[in-house]
Amino acid sequence: MKDHKKKMIAPVVITIVFLLYLAGYLYFLLLATAFSPVMYLFAVPLIALGIGMVFALKARINEIKRGEEDDLGNY
Repeated sequence: MKDHKKKMIAPVVITIVFLLYLAGYLYFLLLATAFSPVMYLFAVPLIALGIGMVFALKARINEIKRGEEDDLGNY
């Protein structure tokens, strides 16, 4: 079980760093556009990207728990 926790560290850290980057980018986007309608053209895809990253993390954690550490071994 401890081996699974070690393998989960990298995906979780990468996801957190990526989400922090997106949050900072959105923050400066809000400051630059001052809540104009153009902001939505940029903000909605970034938010969708963040949600997709969280779902990918969840899928990766489930793979690690099932013992599928190496996805490339399936091909």
